[in-house]
Amino acid sequence: MHVMKTVVAATLISAGTLSGIDAQHLTYPQPHTVEQVDDYFGTQVSDPYRWMENVDSPEVKQWVDAENTLTRGYLDAVPGRDAIKSRLMALTNYERFSAPTRYGTRYVYSHNTGLQNQAVLFWQEGLTGTPHVLIDPNTLASDGTVALNSISVTDDGTLMAYALAEAGSDWVKWHVRNITTGQDTPDLVEWSKFSSAAWLKDNSGFFYEGYDHPDHPSQNVPSSALKAANYFHKIFFHKLGTPQSEDTLVFDRPDDKELTVGASVTDDGRYLVIHQTRGTSPNNQLTIKDLAHPAAAPIKLVTTEEAVFDPLENDGTFFWLRTTLDAPNGKVIGIDLNHPERSAWKTIIPESKNSLDNVSMVHDTLIAQYLADAQSHVELHSRDGHLLRTFDLPAIGTASGFGGKRSDTETFFTFTNFTTPGTVYRLDLKTLQSTVYRQPKLEFDPARFETKQVFFTSKDGTRVPMFLTYKKGLKLDGNNPTLLYGYGGFNISLQPAFAPSYVLWMEMGGIYAQASLRGGGEYGEAWHEAGMKLQKQNVFDDFIGAADYLIANHYTSTPKLAIEGGSNGGLLVGACITQRPDLFGAAIAQVGVMDMLRFDKFTIGWAWKADYGSPSENEAEFHAIYKYSPLHNIKPGVAYPPTLITTADHDDRVFPAHSFKFTATLQSAASQPTNPSHGTVLSEVKDSVAPNPVLIRIETRAGHGGGMPLSKRVDLTVDEYIFLVKNLHMTAPTL
Repeated sequence: MHVMKTVVAATLISAGTLSGIDAQHLTYPQPHTVEQVDDYFGTQVSDPYRWMENVDSPEVKQWVDAENTLTRGYLDAVPGRDAIKSRLMALTNYERFSAPTRYGTRYVYSHNTGLQNQAVLFWQEGLTGTPHVLIDPNTLASDGTVALNSISVTDDGTLMAYALAEAGSDWVKWHVRNITTGQDTPDLVEWSKFSSAAWLKDNSGFFYEGYDHPDHPSQNVPSSALKAANYFHKIFFHKLGTPQSEDTLVFDRPDDKELTVGASVTDDGRYLVIHQTRGTSPNNQLTIKDLAHPAAAPIKLVTTEEAVFDPLENDGTFFWLRTTLDAPNGKVIGIDLNHPERSAWKTIIPESKNSLDNVSMVHDTLIAQYLADAQSHVELHSRDGHLLRTFDLPAIGTASGFGGKRSDTETFFTFTNFTTPGTVYRLDLKTLQSTVYRQPKLEFDPARFETKQVFFTSKDGTRVPMFLTYKKGLKLDGNNPTLLYGYGGFNISLQPAFAPSYVLWMEMGGIYAQASLRGGGEYGEAWHEAGMKLQKQNVFDDFIGAADYLIANHYTSTPKLAIEGGSNGGLLVGACITQRPDLFGAAIAQVGVMDMLRFDKFTIGWAWKADYGSPSENEAEFHAIYKYSPLHNIKPGVAYPPTLITTADHDDRVFPAHSFKFTATLQSAASQPTNPSHGTVLSEVKDSVAPNPVLIRIETRAGHGGGMPLSKRVDLTVDEYIFLVKNLHMTAPTL
């Protein structure tokens, strides 16, 4: 990076008053600005709200309170809130089960009775045994803000390591519970992040990932830890019954601070498998450590991040792996550690036209889960790769799970789509017959709705899929309220999935549209790379193309079309409303990455350079990023659509200052006279009066979304829908 030039001088502006609920009468808080100017490769970039990055300062807290008060007053005055919440609670009040996992003779699974803030973890002897509560996170905090982040159970089902996260943080604390007695051991592991736990087969201890303990006296996560960049991820071993101070450092990479590491132990207990990834890239290095010979040098099987190398199972020194090496859609290969040279690698399942999303080996059967136009397609192969059969799924939708050990004779999977809540199936791998194991019941009739998949053409001619779900009998008259959702990044695929909020939206007369944008993994690594770095604009073009398709085919029209996305999807929404403010009737940007020139300065943001590029180290990537960065493309006087921004004060994934600065800038721009080239000229502008509302909703004691209690998720959805009822001019529901 060029050396950044920094000039800081405070300019004080008094806070505004709060009044009114109509967009035409909103008076926004007036935060002060600073003369902050940074130099990026000769381009001068101002950052007047830099001070908002100090999220715990009194000035920021005052601004947050003022914004929440304004937003609360606006939303609470919209008719229909009670009816929306009542119906959403009714739709949410159904039993939800995870697929069970067998450990010895015991099965472990999660269960939510309906309206519990957090799912409860249970265990039982056999498939029909009496359920016993293993851990109930709802008892750990009165407001439900302590969540069960991760678990790891010993093979014999006697011990469980479990990680707890507080207030939505990515930081977790590991504990150990005796499953039989339900009592915890004294073991405690702190300062762990982006971690799993991998037990030794003798139950003597487990491997975990984390960072060095920060120099801070508090046992709670300090505010500085919610902001500071995280580097030098490490693997440690915790021996049961000893203090964390005696934990052994097993693996680190002091030569490369940006590698994220992960450890797993093979089912036979012989090997420790160590992944090393750079940031959020799916590609990884791979190291194998022989636990039977601790003094032996680790086997550096893959030393560059050129592809995905995901070990599935091993038979002695022979490993099956899923890889994208010379196969962007994925394939399965075999490697013998006695002959690790690439010339000896064998192809077991060759690459196909569909993206190989996941593979497991159960009952000596390779269960290959593919994506075919963003829908699940499952094949069963013998261990040598021979196709046994294509597994029939209940309908078009998403199947996940198929876990287990190589010796198991059964596996479980969950099936869902937009109108089918997650149903758990048991697959007998001896007979290849599947049966419903647990099926939830809801207060709605799925036969009233239908889903279709359409394909539209993006700006550069690329064919992009989109799912549309709505009430049967839909009229294509352009008057249907439509919620268009997208993500488009980090190799994450959007597949059909059920949510009570989707059903509610459709009951209110809306269309739910979900686009599978480039940047995701729906069509393999090539699809992902087509939405990365210098190609990131393709993602926004795809989303805009989806909106154009919906309007051109009379599903909806601009006044009735809302867009929504979270995290990287919040970036998507921010970029699209700044590029095409005329196209959308409303926008909801959740926990978005809005300041694309400083995303790498906070917490784990540096890891996203694998997808976004580096704005401070690569000039070409800076210019590409600067061109679409939502914060830096807001123009005074442009009539942006009604926008609701959501974030949380404890988000240590996407630092909340992204949303703070974006909101302040957008509100300031919305307060200026409208540019005739972008919209209607305001006849008169007084005291920050805006043509369309720009609001921010800042949740407290919550993070990026993971582990958020159900009560907070419900309230957030209700607020979003009330905002859309008001701004898409929908008829408010009644009780």
